[in-house]
Amino acid sequence: MLNDIDKVLIDEKKLSDIVKNLGEKISEDYRGKNLLMISILKGSVVFMSDLMRYVTIPCQIDFMAVSSYRGGIKSSGVVKILKDLDIPLEGFDLLIVEDILDSGQTLTYIKKILSARKPKSIKICTLLDKPMSRKSPIEADYVGMQIPDEFVIGYGLDYKEEYRNLPFVGVLKPSLYS
Repeated sequence: MLNDIDKVLIDEKKLSDIVKNLGEKISEDYRGKNLLMISILKGSVVFMSDLMRYVTIPCQIDFMAVSSYRGGIKSSGVVKILKDLDIPLEGFDLLIVEDILDSGQTLTYIKKILSARKPKSIKICTLLDKPMSRKSPIEADYVGMQIPDEFVIGYGLDYKEEYRNLPFVGVLKPSLYS
């Protein structure tokens, strides 16, 4: 698996620092609010697990699974809900937790359908942001790090469901997916 990595983009220490800083900022901003953190599966599960441990205020969590990649390296643009939320959203301040904001098409769709459920507010927290890949006009409210337009894996991010368990974010060798 390590032989498939072109380079390490974000090591374990840097990831820990990023997540801690995001957790502290979220704790400040949501103090006194009714925070519901929504993890977009499967990619954000590692990030969400670490992030919620740095959130020092009361919060609830829920999970939503969507698909738009279908095993490829670019979003198909067609979003399919595979698992919906269990908690009614009315009255909550939602924080959508995502691993990477790339084209923005998936998050635009998710934000639109969740808005219709009448939460108090909706914000987005992404570990990684690739603004140069954006196809939809959406931005995250909390960004761990902007990254170049490279195919990244590890720390929950996958290629064909593999590499999620790497403890760092790395760039996959292009020869493996070209």
